[in-house]
Amino acid sequence: MSGPHSGDPGGDSDDGDSGWNSRDSTRNDDRPEESDDDAVANESAVADASTENATSDVTIEDDGIVRWFLGTEDGTVVFVRDILSSVAIVAVIALILFGISGIWPPLVAVESGSMEPNMERGDLVFVVDDDRFVGDEAVDGTGVVTLENGENGDHEKFGQAGDVVVFKPDGSDHRTPIIHRAHFWVDEGENWVDTKAENEYVGDATCAEVPTCPAPHDGFVTKGDANSGYDQYRGGAQTDVVSPDWVTGKAMIRVPWLGHVRLFFDSLFGAMVGPVPHGAGSGLVSSLLDGSTAAHVGVGAVVASGYGLARRR
Repeated sequence: MSGPHSGDPGGDSDDGDSGWNSRDSTRNDDRPEESDDDAVANESAVADASTENATSDVTIEDDGIVRWFLGTEDGTVVFVRDILSSVAIVAVIALILFGISGIWPPLVAVESGSMEPNMERGDLVFVVDDDRFVGDEAVDGTGVVTLENGENGDHEKFGQAGDVVVFKPDGSDHRTPIIHRAHFWVDEGENWVDTKAENEYVGDATCAEVPTCPAPHDGFVTKGDANSGYDQYRGGAQTDVVSPDWVTGKAMIRVPWLGHVRLFFDSLFGAMVGPVPHGAGSGLVSSLLDGSTAAHVGVGAVVASGYGLARRR
């Protein structure tokens, strides 16, 4: 029988199915999709969690002492690990400085005013072996340019011509080294007071009145920039003519203020040791800490072995 109700039942019509599927599709489309950023964040969180678990699970039994020491988050171990890292960094820097300078220690702290204004108390000074960074006007057989030679060229260090050298007064290992400028070179037997000395530093003195004249050997006549006389006559170091063998280094660069750290510890240890005899000072403490038995004398800038100390009396 034909009619409007003939055919498939209405509940099973394709239109009905299509309508339902369309609504279901819409519902699925309404669901939020996971973005790429969310996926990356989730993966990162999972990775972090895995790493944290792996780190916290590090044990000596399973991973060995080295991996455990490097990976554990134990507070005491982390503290020790940080200290060792700092020491390692300092050691690397020290090795680099030693490689450049060729001497040890490569740093000295200035405690005197004998080189003012070109070196101040509390300066930290980088020094090198005398055969490094040699100027064109260096004295033959040495790596040192004197003030006399430097004035004829263009070699200037710390505000004046010529090199500032670190040397052992009288070549003694039992006296604190000095840091002063090399003024000129003299030959053995030379009457340097009459031939090369500046009158303002020797006055009316004659060679016969100066114990270091004539020169007993080849070497340098030295002076602190702020001192009124040569170290070899009424100067700070009270030393003979400085033989090249007594020179332990040349000053290259100064860093203001950093030397005060060294001076503070020197004064601290000096107070712990107690009063020092006349003619000695905190340089004596530094020498004792270095295992030697030196007491410094004289005035002017001096440099103690170890980390280095400059002092004026």
